[in-house]
Amino acid sequence: MLTRNCLSLLLWVLFDGGLLTPLQPQPQQTLATEPRENVIHLPGQRSHFQRVKRGWVWNQFFVLEEYMGSEPQYVGKLHSDLDKGEGTVKYTLSGDGAGTVFTIDETTGDIHAIRSLDREEKPFYTLRAQAVDIETRKPLEPESEFIIKVQDINDNEPKFLDGPYVATVPEMSPVGAYVLQVKATDADDPTYGNSARVVYSILQGQPYFSIDPKTGVIRTALPNMDREVKEQYQVLIQAKDMGGQLGGLAGTTIVNITLTDVNDNPPRFPKSIFHLKVPESSPIGSAIGRIRAVDPDFGQNAEIEYNIVPGDGGNLFDIVTDEETQEGVIKLKKPLDFETKKAYTFKVEASNLHLDHRFHSAGPFKDTATVKISVLDVDEPPVFSKPLYTMEVYEDTPIGTIIGAVTAQDLDVGSSAVRYFIDWKSDGDSYFTIDGNEGTIATNELLDRESTAQHNFSIIASKVSNPSLTSKVNILINVLDVNEFPPEISVPYETAVCENAKPGQIIQIVSAADRDLSPAGQHFSFRLAPEASIKPNFTVRDFRNNTAGIEARRNGYSRRQQELYFLPVIIEDSSYPVQSSTNTMTIRVCRCDSDGTILSCNVEAIFLPVGLSTGALIAILLCIIILLAIVVLYVALRRQKKKDTLMTSKEDIRDNVIHYDDEGGGEEDTQAFDIGALRNPKAIEENKIRRDIKPDSLCLPRQRPPVEDNTDIRDFIHQRLQENDVDPTAPPYDSLATYAYEGSGSVAESLSSIDSLTTEADQDYDYLTDWGPRFKVLADMFGEEESYNSDKVT
Repeated sequence: MLTRNCLSLLLWVLFDGGLLTPLQPQPQQTLATEPRENVIHLPGQRSHFQRVKRGWVWNQFFVLEEYMGSEPQYVGKLHSDLDKGEGTVKYTLSGDGAGTVFTIDETTGDIHAIRSLDREEKPFYTLRAQAVDIETRKPLEPESEFIIKVQDINDNEPKFLDGPYVATVPEMSPVGAYVLQVKATDADDPTYGNSARVVYSILQGQPYFSIDPKTGVIRTALPNMDREVKEQYQVLIQAKDMGGQLGGLAGTTIVNITLTDVNDNPPRFPKSIFHLKVPESSPIGSAIGRIRAVDPDFGQNAEIEYNIVPGDGGNLFDIVTDEETQEGVIKLKKPLDFETKKAYTFKVEASNLHLDHRFHSAGPFKDTATVKISVLDVDEPPVFSKPLYTMEVYEDTPIGTIIGAVTAQDLDVGSSAVRYFIDWKSDGDSYFTIDGNEGTIATNELLDRESTAQHNFSIIASKVSNPSLTSKVNILINVLDVNEFPPEISVPYETAVCENAKPGQIIQIVSAADRDLSPAGQHFSFRLAPEASIKPNFTVRDFRNNTAGIEARRNGYSRRQQELYFLPVIIEDSSYPVQSSTNTMTIRVCRCDSDGTILSCNVEAIFLPVGLSTGALIAILLCIIILLAIVVLYVALRRQKKKDTLMTSKEDIRDNVIHYDDEGGGEEDTQAFDIGALRNPKAIEENKIRRDIKPDSLCLPRQRPPVEDNTDIRDFIHQRLQENDVDPTAPPYDSLATYAYEGSGSVAESLSSIDSLTTEADQDYDYLTDWGPRFKVLADMFGEEESYNSDKVT
């Protein structure tokens, strides 16, 4: 490479007249590419007829990678046309690797590589060169760039970056079926020589697979490769550079190829006959055995479905597939009985669920095997002749009467005797007993159908040879009815008949009930009792359907004459012996309207006016009672008031009627004494009640007009009398009214105790009767007292 580089520089100097002196050619170097000239025009004084030359002229330099010589590797030489060889020019180098990878001789311009280079690490270096005056240190030429390329050598083998590889291909694939594509990469320069041109080949894995040397595509090389014969293949692939020529570098990788399964094999039974032994006591649904067909395929291609071919015993057994083991599990569908049948034979078919149409021509993908099942004898409990026993017995049957029997047998070989007993949990009251040897059932208590119409209990049978083996059966005993109860009216009826009822009118329909049986079990008859058949007011009509009607026989009924009628009805049943009962019905006479609607059935309603409802009558009675209470209360109050006015002594009367605190000058003396002084302060207090009587309630105070001086007393008293006459709160008498003033010139003269007689006996009160009705009560009071005193004296 170095020789080629030197030759390029020499040719450039010869043909172009350049000022750059190339390095001396060395026989061991070779050029890789033609050099390109770089021309730099430097400033300076030039003749007009002189051709302008470039200040810097060089090609790109090349340096071998991986140089292992003892001396630094010579790269090239830099030279300026201003360098006259006098040692006045100094060459400098800067850029990538300057001083560390590349050095330059400052005087001669020779460039050397001081260490080994790797193109795969860095393919080229960019540097800058400059010539300066050694004395002034000033640049003689402008700085220029040049490139040093690392010349590639074949020092990297191809590598499979994605290896090792894993691939799959279906079994039975044709020749040339695609498997996988591999790829190797070479770090050498693909643009220089054949260092990076890779060729693929198979070192291990033939003749099953082949590989394209350029693309690296792996394909099948043999037809009908069977997974069941060989499933895994390991193929060794080589990639070699230099186009596979001798001296090229090579790399290898492993490709693991697996043949995937296809359904190319049918299931096969390893033997044609399977023998199974099953105890006859096996429960229904239990697994009694397993068989298996072998399928060399894998996964879903090996899934097997088992079916029982219709035939002998096929209806007693069933077969299902175990998903994990792909075995056929035989299960029992019906119970087995050794004494009935000891062996069964049937065929089982095994087939694939997922078929591949490409292999149908190979034959049917199923197989058939024969299964023989032997039933084993097991010591079993006794077996009753019936699953349920039903018996009947009349109620009140004597204790110990046999009503039926049960039978159980031991069906095993060498049968054993059987013992019977009642399950005490089902017959806790011990109504029945059973003979342990014969199995006969008898009554143990008197039975009553009305109490319990049906008895249900269990009987257990056990083998004498093995008492732990027992069987149980249910016994249903119906207690038959004996006619011991007479029929009666089913419900108490409230029968009513209208006063305007017509003869032949049905007023009530009755039915009967019998505690012996339901009404549908027998027929009831109804008739009138003999003692009521003479001129009956009502009769009984039998409808002959276990009902009867009460029929009126009179044309109208009267509540005033008779409100209630009692009708005896005889009811008989149809059983033996015949039972009958007499039922008395109460019929009430009621008032009805013209349509027969009942209006009233009460006794009080007889005397009330027609047309009033019960509510209106009650309201009227309440009003009457309230009025009577008011009258009684009023009379009692009047008597109480009259009793309060009758005092036992006249002093009490006078003290209550006249009360003076001051003594005046007489009735005629109206000028000598101020009449205002006669006012009784106690009598004129506001809101005070009257003291002469015992009031029932407070009286509102009357507005009294002011009394003017020199007012006529008579007018004043007259005014007061009128006020008491119109006062509704005043008592019916006014003789005891307190006026607080004494008048003059009255017919009765003075009422004051002044100038009165000294004794009460000297006074005569007969004149009070002449004063009119207003003083009648006062006259009667003093008249009675006078007569009382006279009687007392006598």
